[in-house]
Amino acid sequence: MTERQKDRPWLMRTYAGHSTAEASNELYRRNLAKGQTGLSVAFDLPTQTGYDPDHILARGEVGRVGVPVSHLGDMRRLFQDIPLEQMNTSMTINATAMWLLALYQVVAEEQGADITQLQGTTQNDIVKEYLSRGTHVFPPGPSLRLTTDMITYTVANIPKWNPINICSYHLQEAGATPVQEVAYAMSTAIAVLDAVRASGQVPEEKFGDVVARISFFVNAGVRFIEEMCKMRAFGRIWDRVARERYGISNPKQRRFRYGVQVNSLGLTEAQPENNVQRIVLEMLAVTLSKDARARAVQLPAWNEALGLPRPWDQQWSLRIQQVLAHESDLLEYEDIFAGSHVIEAKVDALVEESLAEMDRIEQMGGAMAAVESGYLKAQLVSSHAERRARIEAGEDKIIGVNVFETTEPNPLTADLDTAIMTVDPAVEARVVDAIGAWRTTRQESSDRQGLGDPFHFPTVQQALDRLKEVAAGTGNLMEATLECARSGVTTGEWAGALREVFGEFRAPTGVSGAPVAVTAEAGTPLALVREKVEKTSADLGSGKLRFLVGKPGLDGHSNGAEQIAVRARDAGFEVVYQGIRLTPEQIVDAALAEDVHAVGLSILSGSHAQLVPDVLTRLRAAGAHDIPVIAGGIIPTSDAEDLKAAGVAAVFTPKDFGITEIIGRIVDEIRKANHLDPLEVPA
Repeated sequence: MTERQKDRPWLMRTYAGHSTAEASNELYRRNLAKGQTGLSVAFDLPTQTGYDPDHILARGEVGRVGVPVSHLGDMRRLFQDIPLEQMNTSMTINATAMWLLALYQVVAEEQGADITQLQGTTQNDIVKEYLSRGTHVFPPGPSLRLTTDMITYTVANIPKWNPINICSYHLQEAGATPVQEVAYAMSTAIAVLDAVRASGQVPEEKFGDVVARISFFVNAGVRFIEEMCKMRAFGRIWDRVARERYGISNPKQRRFRYGVQVNSLGLTEAQPENNVQRIVLEMLAVTLSKDARARAVQLPAWNEALGLPRPWDQQWSLRIQQVLAHESDLLEYEDIFAGSHVIEAKVDALVEESLAEMDRIEQMGGAMAAVESGYLKAQLVSSHAERRARIEAGEDKIIGVNVFETTEPNPLTADLDTAIMTVDPAVEARVVDAIGAWRTTRQESSDRQGLGDPFHFPTVQQALDRLKEVAAGTGNLMEATLECARSGVTTGEWAGALREVFGEFRAPTGVSGAPVAVTAEAGTPLALVREKVEKTSADLGSGKLRFLVGKPGLDGHSNGAEQIAVRARDAGFEVVYQGIRLTPEQIVDAALAEDVHAVGLSILSGSHAQLVPDVLTRLRAAGAHDIPVIAGGIIPTSDAEDLKAAGVAAVFTPKDFGITEIIGRIVDEIRKANHLDPLEVPA
């Protein structure tokens, strides 16, 4: 029997970057040697939010969740000995996407590459940053302009590049249902395409090229049949939008092109070995169906709920993809779900409900208006609260977490300190020193040439002045950004110049508008916690108990903080929650001004070791010895012990899934700090 010619596999990536450009470059070259077929670059939070490593908000964040790229020199080192003309590179970058693409293009030019041949993707979806991930910088209007300018530039100059990944991945992480994920992503795509068309920068006959370069980055959860149907629904709706709204007649230009990272929200700290089969099932959701197969896949590692994966853990995730693509017969068949009445019925339902939600958003004035009004954020916070409530009630079963919790000792995590990779704390100081050296050694001659290439450069200040001049007008910002890159401007200087013109934006938190997700009927756990709250406030004679939920540093993943804030509100606390990106000083000032009874700090980026003790020290220095500090996030056991030794009252990690129980524990810590007798009311 003659074997059918196999389809070409999808691009295989691992999401990687850490510590320094040099360390990340070594990791990329090792992964490529192992058979990885594309790069997916993780940038650290200062780079994503437009700060240099020596900015006050960058403390504890440098090189933690990705690689710091502060200027052209860093980008050169990041891709040293990697021929960019032959590479397909995905960069997870949004607010500063134009800047990172400019650095990438200049490095490619220095390598001698033909930039028209560059292939890859910049995520560049700012809407989901307002809703879920929190690395936004500028207000919606200027942010949309940056995206529009970048799309029009790449279509004309880097035609194989995907200038935007409409990214519903993080919407699911923030609680989105499949319908919300589809509807919000499609509404974002419409807002972007409408803005490009309205800009007048693309001739009408070339608009099909713009639509053809729009790509999507989606999430696949463990309900893999529903997820596969979601992808089919995505494809149908995108085809309809492209054809009916934008008049695209070429089927190739209407093709739904998407990459995927499977769900990290569902990875568990408890029994983390179960994450392997979760990852496999989620991968199948986006590979089994040929008609809805992802063009690129990156898988998380089994231990990402514990901390930063090691190279071996990332290799395991790559091998999972390779076994499916090269050992199985998956790629030998046409779509195996074609004609299934079960699948068709589910897809039809998802399409109908998603279109209805898209219509609601359209009536509000589109995605940007729905962001600014707080509608989209409130819907996500509500959906996430409902999901958490189902998990706590046992309706949604999570193996090893709320069911089948008995386990044998795990040899993979027997030594937790070696089960994940840790970033050397000295890295930050080295990177800070390096950017100081860059600023003092970059040449400021207006007629200099760099590295023997053909470009003549303005001075740093001239380049920044030109950038601000264009930003204040209506011209395309990409050329001025490229000038900044070639002149040695830093990430913080580029973003700072635009902050001067555009201002900054604090997105709605969605907390105040979230409905009650867990009832407090007599005898329920929440009712019992409410009793503890009322008794404690009466004992203190201070009116309502006041609880400050803080997000120090640059970590914008606010889902956990929002859920704690909502549940504390429902338990009877007066909650102070000001959103993301606060300094320890600002958090302490707010705690003292609001006269709170407890401070809760949520950090998922790894900066807890520096920022949490900083808040604690400042509170104590201000004489607030009776305010307990509670920490939550992805915090390794050894770090949790260090925090407690430093005076932190309690530490919660993803294994502590019972939010109502956490609120009860916080009340206990308030009583202890104020020398009140323990309550016997169970929580």
